Amino acid sequence: MSNETAGRAESEERIEVEGPNGAGVDGAGTDGTSVDGIGADDARTDDADADEEGDVPDREAVRRNTPGRGITPDADPIEPGAPEEFGLVQVWWGDGKGKTTAAFGMGARAVGHGHRVHMLQFMKGGADSVEAVRGEYNAIRALPGYSFENTGHYGWHGMADGSADDDHERDARAGLERARELIDAAGEAALDDPIPLDAEPDAGVHMLILDEILYAADRDLIAPEEVLDLVDRKPDGLELVLTGSHERPAYLADAADLISHVSKEKHPIDAGQRARRGTEY
Repeated sequence: MSNETAGRAESEERIEVEGPNGAGVDGAGTDGTSVDGIGADDARTDDADADEEGDVPDREAVRRNTPGRGITPDADPIEPGAPEEFGLVQVWWGDGKGKTTAAFGMGARAVGHGHRVHMLQFMKGGADSVEAVRGEYNAIRALPGYSFENTGHYGWHGMADGSADDDHERDARAGLERARELIDAAGEAALDDPIPLDAEPDAGVHMLILDEILYAADRDLIAPEEVLDLVDRKPDGLELVLTGSHERPAYLADAADLISHVSKEKHPIDAGQRARRGTEY
């Protein structure tokens, strides 16, 4: 599996992406190819020929040879739709901010195409640094086809915040069992077909986000082997997204199709800034 740098965020955090076949952003390969079999060199052909002849480039020809054919994207009403190429396993880990945010945003993109998405959160059962209602929950409820549930316990495992480690383990294991149920339900659903946007997640989903499950495994609340079992039992058409952990989940190196390392270069928490409404919750 190859590594490539996906860029630098405005918050000066680096995301390193490992994907299958060295695929670049939005399907553009590292060999210069782009979608629909049109290469980057092909897209430049008209400009290059025109420059050599000293003529004005044929801008319309360039637009036709550009992915999307130069048409500005627009928004359409959301209707139930089946994904064409779901079925991969994604891993988002690292000490930088943005793992849950990236997974949530990808889920929003999926429901925008009418796909059924569910987010199951481990660990995040609330803390005195955040409010009881989170912005992403409000947004999910406003998006047709998106749902969530939380199996976390109050506080953080291993922290002196009044929460008991045994309670965290109990709730993490309950989350693991729930994840098994959701994956098995997806296995019984026809994932090649649209799923009603208001259907319960137990009727099957196209994308399942297990937020902070890698953190639960890193804290030994569940075993890495149990995470691998979830990957093994998932149906072919289910897109499975796993997030969390500051430590590299080496046990997923062969099982995952995409591994993104979200690395902190600078974070305001190091200067004493607490979680902010609208950015962290």
